[in-house]
Amino acid sequence: MSKAGAFDLATGVGGKIEKDEVLSAVDKYEKYHSYYGGEEKERKDNYTDMVNKYYDLVTSFYEYGWGESFHFAHRLKGESLRESIKRHEHFLALQLGLKPGHKVLDVGCGIGGPLREIAQFSMTSVTGLNNNEYQITRGKALNRKVGLDKTCDFVKADFMKMPFPDNSFDAVYAIEATCHAPDAVACYKEIYRVLKPGQCFAVYEWCMTNSFDPHNKEHQNIKAEIELGNGLPEVRSTGQCLEAVKQAGFEVIWDKDLAADSPVPWYLPLDTSQYFSLSGFRLTAVGRFITKNMVKGLEYVGLAPTGSQRVQEFLEKAADGLVNGGKKEIFTAMYFVLARKPHLDS
Repeated sequence: MSKAGAFDLATGVGGKIEKDEVLSAVDKYEKYHSYYGGEEKERKDNYTDMVNKYYDLVTSFYEYGWGESFHFAHRLKGESLRESIKRHEHFLALQLGLKPGHKVLDVGCGIGGPLREIAQFSMTSVTGLNNNEYQITRGKALNRKVGLDKTCDFVKADFMKMPFPDNSFDAVYAIEATCHAPDAVACYKEIYRVLKPGQCFAVYEWCMTNSFDPHNKEHQNIKAEIELGNGLPEVRSTGQCLEAVKQAGFEVIWDKDLAADSPVPWYLPLDTSQYFSLSGFRLTAVGRFITKNMVKGLEYVGLAPTGSQRVQEFLEKAADGLVNGGKKEIFTAMYFVLARKPHLDS
């Protein structure tokens, strides 16, 4: 995992946004969301701007607190967070049946933590697709650092309009990324198009579960916090995601909410009432308190741009929503679907 320090956090806030424009970007980003009166239609119509602003603003915070792989994981007792994240990525590679020499696509790759782990684990060539320039710049630097720049690369593009020919990849996966898509069916259709016939697509999706009650105000508030704090147009249900995969043309091999039988709650690292870890100190209550005051100080002396504290605040709100959603079992961060594109003669 990345060991980004305070200076990296301070200088990275805002990504490719000009430092004197970070505060206005935070204002515009927040106004997209229902928590501040925004409408779902506006978030979907402007998803590219919204998601890009989100990742420009939060990537340095993610890397500082979480490492290079921006996702949760099914976790076993006695297993560290880092170990669970690696196993979660290896599990996906095994489900896809990856073999040395395969050409693989990572849809919504972040800064490439899973890409590097899966490429090394399976001896494959992985292309990371991402529409955020700052994350791609970070990903390329980290690829060079571990010597993967010759076999793995990044492409800046929208996953709703991929710049690849039909039937280009031996496997495609997405880890907590296609939840940003304004239209799940259209997104999965693009994945279907670029995948070779007979090959598989695997996805970890963020979803509301069957326990979510859209008429329950507390449930609505939790959902709004998750959307605000994580750059989402909406959070779809598990049923909607499964149906979207089928409508895109895939044959579903199996699906399961992996959070349902996780021995250790997936949200534990964000639960400040329970979690303490020396290795994951930055995620603990004390660690978050220190980070909050550190960001305040860095902003005050001008090392971090004005607006950095506001980013910290909506990420705190996101953590609260995720923990509450997980505890009430109305939200999952790991609805898993493995699907196959039929052979041409099927």
